[in-house]
Amino acid sequence: MLLQVIIAAVNPNIIMSIILLIIIAAWLCYTLIQNMRVKKAATYLSNDEFQQGMRKAQVIDLREQKSFKDGHILGARNVPFSTIRNFYGQIRSDLPVYLYDQGKTISKRAALFLNKKGYQEIFILKSGYQNWNGKEKKSNN
Repeated sequence: MLLQVIIAAVNPNIIMSIILLIIIAAWLCYTLIQNMRVKKAATYLSNDEFQQGMRKAQVIDLREQKSFKDGHILGARNVPFSTIRNFYGQIRSDLPVYLYDQGKTISKRAALFLNKKGYQEIFILKSGYQNWNGKEKKSNN
């Protein structure tokens, strides 16, 4: 009975605020943990660092085929993230893997997946393709 009186006395806005704070805190914890996992699995590279090392690596564009044809980093191979579970075997595990997508969200997920499959040298383009300043290739198809 005392609990019912306390609950009735508490403003519903306070309860909603507490629930919202719990949800935000949970989301922040999840994001921090994911970022820590990605930092263990992969290294972020600036545009310049990416360009310097990509000649000795496999450059993988994780965007869908249409986006790839609209423009991609010169020398990149298209392995859309939606198909990576089926085709990751086409990516050599003995060579560095340079990943990029439009931003870096998909690259982070791909890096975690590849790391789980035993890939060790994984690098992510920090700024994503949207801020790429190197050589590009566009398909006419």
